[in-house]
Amino acid sequence: MNNISQVANDKYHLDINETADLIAMIGMFTTVLVQGHMGTGKSAILWILAKMFPTHKPIFLDCTTMVDSADMFMIKYSEDGLTFKTIPMEDLGLHLPDQPIILMFDELGKANRSVLLSANRVMLERKHSTYTMHPDSIVFATTNLGEEGVGDVLPAHTRNRLAIVHMKKSDNDAAIEYGINNDFDPVLLGWYKETPTLFASFQQYTNPEENQHIFHPMSNRASFFTNRSGEAASNILKKRHLLSPKALTAALIGTIGEHSAHSLVTFIAMADKLPTLEQIQNDPMNAPIPSSDAAAVLVVYRSIATIERAWVTAWFTYMNRLRPAMQSLFVNGVRQPNYSRRDYVAQNKSFRDWCTANNYQFTDDKK
Repeated sequence: MNNISQVANDKYHLDINETADLIAMIGMFTTVLVQGHMGTGKSAILWILAKMFPTHKPIFLDCTTMVDSADMFMIKYSEDGLTFKTIPMEDLGLHLPDQPIILMFDELGKANRSVLLSANRVMLERKHSTYTMHPDSIVFATTNLGEEGVGDVLPAHTRNRLAIVHMKKSDNDAAIEYGINNDFDPVLLGWYKETPTLFASFQQYTNPEENQHIFHPMSNRASFFTNRSGEAASNILKKRHLLSPKALTAALIGTIGEHSAHSLVTFIAMADKLPTLEQIQNDPMNAPIPSSDAAAVLVVYRSIATIERAWVTAWFTYMNRLRPAMQSLFVNGVRQPNYSRRDYVAQNKSFRDWCTANNYQFTDDKK
């Protein structure tokens, strides 16, 4: 058995969208194994592909929950009990010969030997026993990096059946884009912007104390920041008005680690001193302007998350008093393709006037 190690040259590491595009192109005939840091959103590839192939049925198989091959196949005996055949469990999707599927083996590197042997033929031949997948079906798998030391190993004969690609960690800009499109708490997005080390790789540090935000195999910290735990922190922040400061901090420590939690709580305290939305809506020419870029970033992301049609014009009056970099931050947030408020913000005359004045083309080719 071998640890699943990363591609040596990070020039060929793919982001999540590049990875999904690759699987969409070759996943009908080659099983792609996506390896990457834990908590970076590898599982989200299934739902990206499901949007790309709306007629396909997405199927998620968690290899860590399968005890043996019986979790994938059952034995059916003949009426006389002398012969039998194996029948795929419905979760595997092989019982749907007329339905193309997207089959994802999650955490393949943690699968036990029995599960792995059963999965090998499905990944290589797209069939098992007398059952064959629809020819348009897509199969891929995910696993964490072997260097993380959390048990992700695969034998050579399995690795030889796969096209192994490395999915790189997102940077803070990509994480912010994802957060805008998925309704993350704006305070968290501001913290992302000001804390790029959240998205560093442990491989950059020989001493784990150099970056206490993230997982490191040489550290025993119980909780740490990943994209996944960041999303959980966003959900906690949305309920912070119901929590005491002590309870909020405790919940964040248990989600993203002590170092990250204290950093975020400090950022929250700054956010609570910002001009209110009511001040910006009712008196945009006199509402207070943040004294630091970090605070201005928070104001921008809060407005991206909450702006309503009725006060778009007031926001642009206020926004034009901010530094140009902050204005561009807002416009770049609006242009995200899945941003829910995009249409009515982009159609507002104040938005168009800003684009004209700043020589900014808000067109489909800039999505």
